[in-house]
Amino acid sequence: MTAVKISMQVLLVLTSLLLVPLVLLHKGKGGGLSDMFGGGITSSAGSSGVAERNLNRITVGVALIWTVTIIVLGLVERVAPDA
Repeated sequence: MTAVKISMQVLLVLTSLLLVPLVLLHKGKGGGLSDMFGGGITSSAGSSGVAERNLNRITVGVALIWTVTIIVLGLVERVAPDA
């Protein structure tokens, strides 16, 4: 059970570190802090290209892996808290 716990913790750290830049790479959709820092100046703010759609898919995939990892870690901790 310790190997599973360690591997899940490593996966959690890796997905957490990957999720931060993936979220920050997204374009601002208008309003809020993105406009304050120049996000509202772009001419093609409404369009979503292939790269943006792929970034969305990758971000959602990593977020799902991150969520499943947290749930599995919770279940492992519940089953064997001392291991």
